[in-house]
Amino acid sequence: MSDDSRPVHIIGAGPGGLAVAAALRERGIRSVVLERSESVGASWRGHYDRLRLHTTRRRSALPGLRIPRSYGRWVRRDDLVRYLEEYARHHRLELAPGVEVNRIDRADDGSWVLRANGGRVLNAPVVVVATGYSHTPYVPGWPGRDSFAGELLHARDYRAPGPYAGKDVLVVGTGNTGAEIALDLAEGGASRVRLAVRTPPHIVRRSTLGWPAQATGIAVRRLPVRLVDGMARGLARVSLPDLSKHGLPRPETGLYTRVRQGAIPVQDTGFVKAVRRGRIEPVATVESFDGPKVVLADGSTIAPDTVIAATGYRRGLEELVGHLGVLDERGRPRARGHRTLPTAAGLYFTGYTNPISGMLRELGIEARKTARAVARTTSD
Repeated sequence: MSDDSRPVHIIGAGPGGLAVAAALRERGIRSVVLERSESVGASWRGHYDRLRLHTTRRRSALPGLRIPRSYGRWVRRDDLVRYLEEYARHHRLELAPGVEVNRIDRADDGSWVLRANGGRVLNAPVVVVATGYSHTPYVPGWPGRDSFAGELLHARDYRAPGPYAGKDVLVVGTGNTGAEIALDLAEGGASRVRLAVRTPPHIVRRSTLGWPAQATGIAVRRLPVRLVDGMARGLARVSLPDLSKHGLPRPETGLYTRVRQGAIPVQDTGFVKAVRRGRIEPVATVESFDGPKVVLADGSTIAPDTVIAATGYRRGLEELVGHLGVLDERGRPRARGHRTLPTAAGLYFTGYTNPISGMLRELGIEARKTARAVARTTSD
């Protein structure tokens, strides 16, 4: 790392940060990727063992390097990590592991000052923040949570079903993570698995006659919301059973409407069958805790041994850039991708949406657009 050459500084060595660095290198622009951990893809390394991409191998590759065919159509977590390692080597990216940036400030000359651990102070003409959509685990502040006599953990800390064999487990949250962890537990020997549901999710088949759900997401992403909602409603009725009698009614709000609100459909990899067979029991959402008991929204109480909160993440950008006026009321960047605010020219954010067309695919597209915008900035 050399401040004299004033390279573009990229914060985060996940897929988004690596893709931007590769796209910049393609344009002859030097960048340094700052990563707080000791390796690339740190967040992916921390996911549960069962995880496979819900997007196809071909549509998940980052710019400039295909994912090996040997990894299969639905890439496993460990294979994706290997791919990210190879991606950094292939593009000869300049990485700075162990550097955690805590705050970004504007310098008098319009450049950016990055304050990092160990007293580091770095200066850069352009900064790309790529710390990720799933940065800070979120657990709701349920009343009585601290009094719970059992084990309470975030999904981020779940790895495999072995430690929960023979136990009564409640999973809270019906996104893809919650559904997959519940299925993993049901197949892995838990004595009872319940799934706390606040809002019934949309469920889609991961692939139908070889046609992946992601391809449909790409095809419809620019169509009118009401049209896609109607199409999805009709398709769900003919392709998936009604789970209402099992405690999981069909959603009232349309699929694409929910996507625009930030809720991606659950891709079925065995979840529907497990619910129909009673191996996963949907219950009302959690209201509070009372010693060894969990109080549900319908007034009933249960006493699980373990509660796993698959309740999502926060972007965690407030301390880093909250003072710059670049975040909205929900803590998300007001300008993302290749766009930058006039009041914060040269400060970019990548990877802060969860698109129906696939996160990795969109990161690749966004990286090239961002590199093009940075090239214009540095040539001015």
